[in-house]
Amino acid sequence: MPQLINIGKELLRINTTKNTIEYSQNGGRSWVTRCNSTSYGTFIDLLQVGREILACTSKGLYASQNDWLSFSPRCTNTSSYGDFLNLQENGNELLANTSKGLYYSRNGGRSWIGR
Repeated sequence: MPQLINIGKELLRINTTKNTIEYSQNGGRSWVTRCNSTSYGTFIDLLQVGREILACTSKGLYASQNDWLSFSPRCTNTSSYGDFLNLQENGNELLANTSKGLYYSRNGGRSWIGR
């Protein structure tokens, strides 16, 4: 489960102790909080897809397009798909491992189909 990703000159991570998204511009020697809202639930996994960051959280899947300052709900229907555990890009598909099995999406995670 990637909790640390490299995006250009920055490292982006989930600080599991504080449940925040943090960034570093000096190779991880120091970290600055970028997103600390509890409204998303607990951050679990991060994935960069194009210019977006997708975040698996305890409340579903969220997406950020504004330098990871905030996230918008992308798929929060956990009753249908289960809890999102991790994501992976597979060509033109996103794969999601959930508590209800493996799902794929061809529309950026807006809807999912069981595999």
